Parts: sequence; C-alpha cells; structure tokens
Amino acid sequence: MVNVSASVHDTEQQRPVDRKTGRSRQRPTAETNPTGRRLATLSLTALGVVYGDIGTSPLYAFRACFNTKYGLSPTVLTVYGVLSLIVWSLVLVVSVKYLIFVMRLDNHGEGGIVALLALLRQKRRRGLVVALGLFGAALLYGDGVITPAISVLSAAEGFEVATPAFRPYVLPATLLILFLLFFFQKYGTARVGGVFGPIMLVWFATVATLGALEIVREPSILRALNPWYGARLLFDHGASGFLVLGAVVLAVTGAEALYADMGHFGRTPIRLVWFVIVLPALLLNYFGQGALVLRIPDAVQNPFYLLASRSFLYPLVVIATLATVVASQALISGAFSLTQQCVQLHYSPRVSIVHTSRSEVGQIYIPEVNTALMIGCLLLVLGFKSSSALGAAYGVAVTGTMTVTTVLFYVIARQRWHWSALRAGALGGAFLTIDLAFFGANVIKIEDGGWVPLAIGGGVFLLMNTWHRGTELFRGFLAQAAVPMDRFIDEVERTKPPRVHGTAIFLTPDVDGAPLVLQRHLRFNKALHEEVILLSIITEEIPDVDHDKRVTTEALPQGFHRVKAYYGFMERPDVQEIVAICRDRGLNAAAAETTYYLGRAELLSTGPAPMMRWRKWLFSLMSRNASAATDFFNIPPTRVVELGARIEF
Repeated sequence: MVNVSASVHDTEQQRPVDRKTGRSRQRPTAETNPTGRRLATLSLTALGVVYGDIGTSPLYAFRACFNTKYGLSPTVLTVYGVLSLIVWSLVLVVSVKYLIFVMRLDNHGEGGIVALLALLRQKRRRGLVVALGLFGAALLYGDGVITPAISVLSAAEGFEVATPAFRPYVLPATLLILFLLFFFQKYGTARVGGVFGPIMLVWFATVATLGALEIVREPSILRALNPWYGARLLFDHGASGFLVLGAVVLAVTGAEALYADMGHFGRTPIRLVWFVIVLPALLLNYFGQGALVLRIPDAVQNPFYLLASRSFLYPLVVIATLATVVASQALISGAFSLTQQCVQLHYSPRVSIVHTSRSEVGQIYIPEVNTALMIGCLLLVLGFKSSSALGAAYGVAVTGTMTVTTVLFYVIARQRWHWSALRAGALGGAFLTIDLAFFGANVIKIEDGGWVPLAIGGGVFLLMNTWHRGTELFRGFLAQAAVPMDRFIDEVERTKPPRVHGTAIFLTPDVDGAPLVLQRHLRFNKALHEEVILLSIITEEIPDVDHDKRVTTEALPQGFHRVKAYYGFMERPDVQEIVAICRDRGLNAAAAETTYYLGRAELLSTGPAPMMRWRKWLFSLMSRNASAATDFFNIPPTRVVELGARIEF
C-alpha cells in the first residue's frame, strides 16, 4: 500500500555555508613521521586529548584495590602485590598490546574499533565477527557515561580530604561541574583545546613529583617491580586475589583511546608521549601511593590526596578537577565522532551534527548524544554518590571492549598480515587471557552496578543492529520498486511530458534504477525539469575519499544524469559541494534554478519483510526521529520538495 502526498519547504532562512565551492574539506590526517617542532606540538596535543582518561586513574585505581569487598588489608605483601599487578598491566596491556601491536592495524591511518569494523566490512565478513565488533563499539557508550562521572567525582572528593566540612558539597559540586561541562559543548572546544595539553602536562608533572617524594621516604616500595609479588598475591589469596583484578583494570581504562585517536596524531607522538611522560609519571605516583600506605596504613582511604601536604591540597584538587574535565571532554568528543561514523556506516539514523569550528572539521557537536550522556552521568552521580561505589560498577564495559579488540586483532592479522593461525593465535591468545581475566574479575561488579554500562551498551547495540538491518531491508524494497532506467527513459521519450526550465536533483540510494520518488513526481505532476540528476551518496569503508575521486557523472538520454558521490565514514556528505563539482563538469545545476526532491516514508510494520514486528516498529520510530535530510546533507531548505509515502515493509 503506497499513498503519496507532497509538501514544499518554503522557509526563507537558509543555512550559512563556510565551504569553498568545489573543494573538499578533508579531515586533517596525521603525519607519518613528524619531527622537530611539529612532533613536539603533536605530542603536547596528544597528551591533552589521548591520555586524560588513563592519566586520571591514580585518583581512584590504587584505592579501589583495597575495597573491603576484596578482603585485602594493606600489608607489605599485599601492597607489593597490587602495585606489581598495576605495573605489569600497564606494561602488557598498554605498552605491548595497544602501542606495539594493535596500533599497527589501521584503516588508511585511522584506528579504533569502528575502523576495524569497517575493515571487516571491506572483506565482506558478516555474522558473528561483525556483530561482535558492533557490540564492542556499543560498549564504548556505556564507558562514556561512567567515565566523566567517576573522574569528576573522585577529583571533587579531594575537598572532603582537606576538610570534612566540605563533605555535604561534594555531590552538588560534581553535578554542577558535569552540567557546565555538557552545557558548554555546544560552543565547541576550539578555544580551550589549546590548553588541554599544558593542563595535562602540569597534571603529570604534579603526580610524578608527589609520587617521587614519597618513594624517597620509602624506597623499598620499588621491590614491587618484581612480577613475582603480583603472582604471589593471586596464588595466596585465591578468589580475593583474582577478583582484585577488577580494580586493577581501572589503571588501564582509556587504553582504547590511544588506538582510537591514532588517525588524529599518528603512532609516533602517541608512543613518544606514553614512554617519555605518561608511563613514568603514572608509575611514580602509584609507587608513591604504595609507599605512603606502607608508612601510614590508614592512608589507604584516599592515598592520592594524602600524598600532598596540607598547604598544597587545595591547589591539587583544582589541578585534578581540571585534569578530569579534560579527560571527560576528550571522551565526550570521542562519542560525537563515534556517532558520526556510525551514521555514515548505516548503524545509526541521521543526527544533528553541528560543526563548532570553521577550521577544524573534526570539531563537531551532536545535541542528542550530548543530552543522553549528560543525563546518564548526572543520574550515575546521584545514584552511586561516591567514586568508590562507582569504581565497583566501572570496568565491565571497558574489559568487554578490550576483549572484542583482541578478537578483531586476531581476525585481521590473519587476513591482512597473512599470519599463520599459530602465530596469530599465540599472540592473540596471550592478550585474550589477560582480557578475559580482567573481564571475569569484573563479573561480580554486575550486581553492584556493573549492569548499568552493560545495559547501556546492550541497548545501543540493539538500536544499531536494528537500524542497520532495517536499512538493508528498506533499501532492498526501494530497489525492487525502482524501474530500470532505460525503460523509464524510453517511457519519457514516448510520452514526451512537458519539460520545465531548471534542474531537478533526486536523492536516491539506488544507483541503477529510476527511484520511486521520481516515478511518483512524474505521475502526479505530469512534467519534468530540462535537466534531471539522480544523485546517490555512497559511503566507502575508508575514513576519507580523495577529492578527485569524490564524484562520478554519467550522461543519459533525455537530459538525465547519473551522479555518484563517494564519502568516507569519517566525513560528512555535502550536497552543495557535490553540485559545485557537477557544475565544473558541465552540468547546469544553477543554484537559483535547482530543486531537490526527497522522499519521506511512513513505515508500517505489517509488511512481509523478514524482521520481527517489534523491531520493525523500533526501526520505524528511529526513522521518524532522524534529523532532516536537508540539515544532514547540507541541502538549501528553500529549494526542497518532499514526497511522502506510506509503505508496508
């Protein structure tokens, strides 16, 4: 059943466009081998963007290991054991797994689990592996909700250490900081982004100095470098020793960010900053906390802040708060970028993407994602009330994503590097053993709140999977409804409908046939424009498409033209850019004489499509709430005609 109605957008306001006609606004890519001042600049910027999450872990990671539920008292051997596990987790997970091996997997320079997912799609892999990659990407949203909450809350708790009188204000202060952080997202981070690196440099210098001063007082703590102490803790304490890994993993949260941001900075700056600044500073601080607890066992309640003298405590809280804001900002921006990629790969409906910078294409703001993250963070703070309680819920989603990355590493190492099953299995198996140990230790957290990030990740996975499946089925329906182009042109030549001056552009996912919206337009309006362009926007499984490969045009009889525009999954399609390129190639398409025809379908869940009815309803709901095509594709709204249809699918 198909009912057709038409509506014309005659709004007088038109979006300002800051694009250069006919030129592609390519997203800046990382240099292969930067040197000198350029390397220093990239390294400082990477310090602020990449290492915020893992860099603020000392606020809560070591303390969480002595949570009463693990039953570990701060004795010499347990302190040595916990520190040994933290040290070797940083070495094996971050240094070896991610920086040495996983970062070698790139999709045209891009890293991250979505880039891996696109690589798998290039190889036409389907089923379990792709679903696993999609679930790993969905878990990042669960991580994205809890990370700002625990980071900012743990920083604000420093005032409570300074004076118990501040205790009633910790929660309101945290809520206010988080609210302001999300509120100012719409203004972009271009103005403050330049200070992220210096803030984190001050942070790492501070935590390293505090730790080093305490190590000087208790140098015996350096014995914890021996991995034997970590192994002994696991063996001697049985279940408690194993479950403490659920807190140890908090020291490596943020490792995925190193890989995901590889395309922005390149491997060299990220590796350089880790081995020269971040890893030494983290080790010094963790060992300093351990040394303090050996001297004063009661300091285990909040060893990070108790490293500082009372006179430096307030400045330390301010520095820590700034560092956690930077860490949260990087994660929020990452969620925006991840959503944009999912839209391009058809795992999410269109959303409102606002560019907050005229010079940096990667500076975007997505109101829907920002609001969801803000509500989630505020509810978590109100629900858990302390960083210790949040720590009990943190880690399940992180370890799940780490495990998925290892599995994808094995698959892609086999198909891309042509490693033998033995070689890839040995390395992947070693990584997987560590990941599964962390994941298994975090299972007990599900009851204590770990279900929250899992539920968020599961819900996002359901939405992404439903949208992708529904989009495939709906496009298949449209392809069946399309008439072969040669037959349609023959009909136009035979009936000779009146031709109106100007150009009509029909957006269609089908690259071969005459789309349904074109058929209905001719049937009900009894006329065609002198020039008709069938425009298909195609997302490639690569981050960026070169400008000279952006658009292909094909002239057809009777004034028809088939145009295909190619974009990478990190780019945002721009119809005005496409039309400008078409004009350069001889098509008319004058801005004042071009009309854009879009189709808007009301989907009914009573059709024969092989999809459960409740999922059809969910897909229809997501479709109705998708952002307008005029905004997403940068189409002049004053030149748009929409043809509506009710479709059973």
